[in-house]
Amino acid sequence: MNRREELRRGFSLIELVIVVVIIGIIAAIAIPRMSRGSAGAADSSLSASLEGMRKAMDLYQAEHQGAYPTDNTTFESQLTQYTDANGNTSATPSNAFMYGPYLRNIPPLPVGDQKGSANVGSTTAAQVPQAVVSGYGWLYDGAGNVYPNTGALTDASGKLYTSY
Repeated sequence: MNRREELRRGFSLIELVIVVVIIGIIAAIAIPRMSRGSAGAADSSLSASLEGMRKAMDLYQAEHQGAYPTDNTTFESQLTQYTDANGNTSATPSNAFMYGPYLRNIPPLPVGDQKGSANVGSTTAAQVPQAVVSGYGWLYDGAGNVYPNTGALTDASGKLYTSY
């Protein structure tokens, strides 16, 4: 072998440095996009959960002469069990309990300090958003409005979760 062929067998230091720099640039672009993706997924999950609960309440209202679930203590049972025309609940259907169920279960809150909680607490529209009410994932005002229990927490764009 001649000397020129011996020198060309490996990569030069400059070639290795260029490859490392290119990998660093790609990582600097990709990592922030991936981390925003998980936050966006939680926001989408919150929107979908709220949409499902609101549609269930609308169907409940249509079948109960314009009445929404009465309060937070009966909210879950009125949406997840069979009901009669007055909103009384039963675990099994019958001629009297012929409406519902509208949801299989109350979805867990996907964001905030109460993340994972599917409990429903009481609120009024004037109290939203304020401090987070411990132990509840959702807040219901008794008038057909359900809110995530996130207080003044906002999404990445600055929009209050309670305004979703």
